[in-house]
Amino acid sequence: MAIETLKNKFFFGGLAIWSITPNGKILGQKIQKSVQGSTLFVSASIVQDSDNEKNTIVFKKLSKEIHLQFSAFGGHIFIFSTGIAVRMIAPLLKSKMIDPAVVVVDDNANYAISLVSGHMGGANHLAKQIADIINAIPVITTATDTNRLPSIDMIAKEQGLYIETPQNIKHVNMAFLKGAKVRLYDPFGCVKNNLPESFRIDAVNWNKKIDDQAIDDIGNVSEGESGTVFCSYETKDVSCETLVLRPRVLTVGIGCNRGTCCEDIKAFLISVLKQQGLSVNSIFRFATSDIKKDEIGLLALSQEMKIQIDFYDKNKLNSVKTIQTPSKMVEKHLGVKSVCEAAAILSAGNGQLIVPKKKNKDVTIAVAIKQ
Repeated sequence: MAIETLKNKFFFGGLAIWSITPNGKILGQKIQKSVQGSTLFVSASIVQDSDNEKNTIVFKKLSKEIHLQFSAFGGHIFIFSTGIAVRMIAPLLKSKMIDPAVVVVDDNANYAISLVSGHMGGANHLAKQIADIINAIPVITTATDTNRLPSIDMIAKEQGLYIETPQNIKHVNMAFLKGAKVRLYDPFGCVKNNLPESFRIDAVNWNKKIDDQAIDDIGNVSEGESGTVFCSYETKDVSCETLVLRPRVLTVGIGCNRGTCCEDIKAFLISVLKQQGLSVNSIFRFATSDIKKDEIGLLALSQEMKIQIDFYDKNKLNSVKTIQTPSKMVEKHLGVKSVCEAAAILSAGNGQLIVPKKKNKDVTIAVAIKQ
């Protein structure tokens, strides 16, 4: 995998390279040339008058500049000691789910050390790629990697699953390390198809008892030592130690009166999902009529929830033959028999309608699932 490809896959905010010594600057320039679009930060104390490199920022105080730039990048390469790196970034770390990747490279290019966000941030991958560029040894310390075992957070990331209870990743990965099988409910096969049978026991149906009881056939491992993974768009009762993963398989068709605000649309959406036992974190698209392209409330909802809207013209909407609740009023005014149901089905790739039209005085909602 080329470093450019890895950057695009793992670092949505770009890559920052930091150097504070002459050797570090040379290494930084070498890395920068191999990583398209990366930014090199160089200490003013080592800058020469002849230096005029593209995408290079000169800083005076390292701690101040890192504090300003840390969250602005998806990954950081620190070409100085791990001690300095730890002291610089410790106050800035928030969560393994959102912290940028941090790799530390020593001044003589002996090692590329994955320091922070090895899995979710992609630092393990980045360390290996940087090591290839500078002919160094990659240092990876995450236990699942060093033991050549699966990592549930990496499986979730690679499959595009939303991790709803990230605090429980440790229970599942620890089960792998202890040689215990995890209990898995995964009707879509998102995890199952990427986790060998030797690591799991599949549950065909889900109920609270599956989650609560200790299972003897996984090697007499107690409840607290094993792991349970619930991977579904449905909301069910689970224990506080269950890792809940959400496949993004739902599309929500939305219709609304002109001028309906974002807050009102969102409130009704959440209400419908709750009534139907569906997770908001499983939505991957909103959908509606193309006459709503300038609807401020819908556009604000899309931006706030970071969910794209698909817009369909009346010919597309009328092509759907599986709507359940056509509207004569909508047909009279818009020339289509359905907006929310038809749009949801289309956005799901002609998927199955699982929630027919629900409405209040201003908003209509329908939900479909990808085939």
